[in-house]
Amino acid sequence: MSKSCRTGYSLIVGLVVGVMLSVSVAVYADRDNGAQSALPVEDLQRFTDVYMRIKRNYVTEVEDKDLLDNAIQGMLSGLDQHSAYLDEQDFEDMQVGTSGEFGGLGIEVGMEDGFVKVIAPIDDTPASRAGVEAGDLIIRLDGESVKGMSLSDAVAKMRGEKGSDITLTILRDGEDRPKEITITRDVIQVQSVRSEILEDGFGYVRISNFQQRTARDLVRAIEDLQEQGELQGLVLDLRNNPGGILTGAVGVSDAFLEEGLIVYTEGRLEDSQFRYQASPGDVLKGAPMVVLVNRGSASASEIVAGALQDHRRAVVMGQNTFGKGSVQTILPLTQNTGIKLTTARYFTPDGRAINEDGIDPDIRLQQLVVQRSDSENGGARMGRDGLPESVDADEDNGETLAERDYGMNEALNLLKGLNFYNRR
Repeated sequence: MSKSCRTGYSLIVGLVVGVMLSVSVAVYADRDNGAQSALPVEDLQRFTDVYMRIKRNYVTEVEDKDLLDNAIQGMLSGLDQHSAYLDEQDFEDMQVGTSGEFGGLGIEVGMEDGFVKVIAPIDDTPASRAGVEAGDLIIRLDGESVKGMSLSDAVAKMRGEKGSDITLTILRDGEDRPKEITITRDVIQVQSVRSEILEDGFGYVRISNFQQRTARDLVRAIEDLQEQGELQGLVLDLRNNPGGILTGAVGVSDAFLEEGLIVYTEGRLEDSQFRYQASPGDVLKGAPMVVLVNRGSASASEIVAGALQDHRRAVVMGQNTFGKGSVQTILPLTQNTGIKLTTARYFTPDGRAINEDGIDPDIRLQQLVVQRSDSENGGARMGRDGLPESVDADEDNGETLAERDYGMNEALNLLKGLNFYNRR
């Protein structure tokens, strides 16, 4: 392109952008108070200047659509770690993910200090089997630094064909140097609810994430347990549950509460303010409950734990939860694109803000694993560990419950104590 052509092109684009800005200023209104409000013209002119300098001087030609998409992404990612621009692939993945089947590694992630932070690995996925843990910071993907990447770009790089490998370089609390973990991608089919009988009269339900059908599957799982005998107590396991759909959390909470507030949200717009109330009926008929949580319990998990804790319906046991107390709304831009925008923050029935602080458990547990001792006098040895890959009793290889899962064993012991106290 000749210099005169480039100059002419710049003038035309500048004129078009200038007209758009003047029109925008004329029609923009502050929806909060209905008053006319002018756009920040000087800042928009600065944006236009940067836009034109890139068009003229960047080493290669850049499509207008790419520049504007990047501008939108930067605008949203600068707000908080959860707001994002959803291109066609992201928009499709968001819809598929809430239905329970999607491709990738099986981890819920956010951004922290420019790196990708693991909120939680999803049960029985390549990431959980490879040893990825909640709180891990991913600093490189196949040797490429994630610093400067948007969250959507990092997620896109972690996607790939089933059977292909990717190497994550992670930083983990308590370890001096980065650790490399190679994971084989797979199609992720998430089973939201799993259950088993721990001992006669005591059940266990694991919720790995909250989907559209989670509340319904939970009720069905408990009914199946009750067919095996009257339940005298239940362990509800929300460890490493990164959240999901708000209505799924409300439905699960409602299953155990007879009445009262479950959660409420506060936002700038009237349609982002909700109050969810429990309806009569407790699927456990008042039997005691213990809710297990850890630092990988986030968002919808914290809604459930907070509601049951505030209503004194369950004892919350474990570690402090992640602290994601905000609501993201998917706002379509076109048929295939949209934005994920933080529109509200949610609060427990007693008015506790969960954002950043999380849920403080009633009984605090360390993440420990119990192992058989090789010494002649028997006993047990304890060390740090996370969740087991499976809670299936057929796969315990003769291990005791304490060896399989220290936290679940402690929850069961507490349930026995609560049941004995209630009978007294």
